[in-house]
Amino acid sequence: MTKVVFVEHNGTEHEIQGDNGQSLMQLAMDNAVPGIDADCGGGCACGTCHVLIDGKWSAKANPISSSEASMIEMAPDSSENSRLACQVQVSDALDGMMVKLPEFQM
Repeated sequence: MTKVVFVEHNGTEHEIQGDNGQSLMQLAMDNAVPGIDADCGGGCACGTCHVLIDGKWSAKANPISSSEASMIEMAPDSSENSRLACQVQVSDALDGMMVKLPEFQM
């Protein structure tokens, strides 16, 4: 099991254990993390699972695809740390990762 901490914009933390291969979006949905709507069900088609991942974790996560990058560009507060939670797969390398939720999704 891999520990991931989702941090709401107001600072509220949700520490969750996940299985390798599971997406961050599914982990958040299964544990009722607010701010992850996942309107498209994980199809990389809506951007409602936008998260911010700090640099040290970004390098350990699976690479961003061109379709994910296109969706992120449409987010009102996208940054270099932006990812779609539906596209980031839980792995041992991400154990302890903190994932921040942007303000506009709250």
